[in-house]
Amino acid sequence: MYVRTRIAAVIASAAIAAGCLVAGAGPTAAAEQGARSCYGEANSYNKASGTHIYPNYPNFFYLLATADCVDINIKTNTNRYVKVCFQLSAGGTQCQTDYKLATAGAWTVIATNVKDATHYHFYFRSDAKSTGSYAS
Repeated sequence: MYVRTRIAAVIASAAIAAGCLVAGAGPTAAAEQGARSCYGEANSYNKASGTHIYPNYPNFFYLLATADCVDINIKTNTNRYVKVCFQLSAGGTQCQTDYKLATAGAWTVIATNVKDATHYHFYFRSDAKSTGSYAS
């Protein structure tokens, strides 16, 4: 009798643990799918030397945040310090206070929880040429 009770307890514990593992996989899988979708819509960039801003002069315009991503992300081909400047509805721009280090070959979130259709550009600390990809 004691053995049966013990076996039943082990089976019940295993079933509960398996349910937790399956239930825990949902949000993670959804987040991974969202990241794949966001980065799957990435665009390449090529910032010329002599400027800190991308998109750069004479083609200066703002990039547009989309529903594909909730954040502004960048993947540089060399280590770069980057921040984002947002176009204000009243005119002008407002830049983030701090730069973030974008490590070569890795996606880096530069700005979080950005509303769809927000206009922005990247501001690099260095005026050296920079290439890579961005997703927003």
